[in-house]
Parts: sequence; C-alpha cells; structure tokens
Amino acid sequence: MINAIPLEYYLGLASIIFLIGTVGVLVRRNAIIVFMSIELMLNSVNLTFVGFSTYLGDTAGQVFVFFVMAVAAAEAAIGLAIVLALFRNKQTIYVDEVNVLKW
Repeated sequence: MINAIPLEYYLGLASIIFLIGTVGVLVRRNAIIVFMSIELMLNSVNLTFVGFSTYLGDTAGQVFVFFVMAVAAAEAAIGLAIVLALFRNKQTIYVDEVNVLKW
C-alpha cells in the first residue's frame, strides 16, 4: 500500500497545532479561548494517532481517536457549564480574575 502523505507531514502538522494550542493556554486569559486551545491540543493528538495508524496499517489508532473525541466532548460540556456558573457568580470569564477557591 502506497501512502499518499508521508508520516512526517502528519507529525509536523500535529506538532504545529499542538504548539498553537499550548501558546493559547499559556497566553490567553479568557476561559472559552483556553478551552478552545485545549481542544486544539486534543485534535493534534488525534492527528498523530491517525497518522501512525495509517503508517502502520493498523486500526487501533483510530479506535483511540474515537475515545479521545468522546472525552473531548465531555470536557467541552463540563467546561462550558463551569464557565456559565462562574459568569453567573463573578460576571467575568477571565481566569485571572476568578478567585473562587481562595479563602
């Protein structure tokens, strides 16, 4: 079987997407953008799984992608519920202004 796209291209794109997500988590203070950056990081891991799955000719990587997507959907639902609860209490969604856990 001839692969149309080499594995290095998958890994290069996945590392760039992961880097963008990491910068988004570290730099931005908006909770929604932080969650979007975490989703970017999870999708870059999914791309890595699919790349190796295609390269090795095994479907196990695609099964892992299915489970990672299920976890990402649950994380998005719970994360947005937390953001809504914080906005109702503090009237802000910036993570550096929220000090709910402080005594």
